[in-house]
Amino acid sequence: MPVKIRLQRHGKKGKPFYWVVAADSRAKRDGKYLEKLGTYNPTTNPATIELDVDSSVKWLNNGAQPSDTAKRILSYKGVLLKHHLLGGVCKGALTEEQVEEKFNAWLEEKENKIGSKVEDLAKAEADAKAKALEAEKEVNAKRAAEAAAAAAPAEEEATEETAAEETAAEDTAEATDKE
Repeated sequence: MPVKIRLQRHGKKGKPFYWVVAADSRAKRDGKYLEKLGTYNPTTNPATIELDVDSSVKWLNNGAQPSDTAKRILSYKGVLLKHHLLGGVCKGALTEEQVEEKFNAWLEEKENKIGSKVEDLAKAEADAKAKALEAEKEVNAKRAAEAAAAAAPAEEEATEETAAEETAAEDTAEATDKE
């Protein structure tokens, strides 16, 4: 039975979520599978991948062929590296301890790269928010200046109107006093 390691789509329209599964190659894409190996969520930045490394290596050792996308995911999580290192154990070039040591060193380096990417993304997001806040403050200051400029002539007109009304009231008062 030819076995493939491939993605099985789940989630809503426009919001994909995938299971990484080992399935018979003749089964439907979202149909029956032999074992669920992990999950893949491409909508997050960086993409969220949870994978059972040992089960994936077991399936690769048994002859399962990964699809193109599954192969990239397995490579990203180090499954293909561990499979390669375990091939060295079978040939007698490495010991189990050396394989675990090399694999853990690679995992630690990969975690540092991912952590730095997350920090860079957070920093870029914070900078974008700060720039947006500065731009908004600038726009608000311009609006306030325009409102003050528009209010100043209105106050002058109101002052002139009240002065004219006072003058008219005084004129009527003088006119009534003269009569």
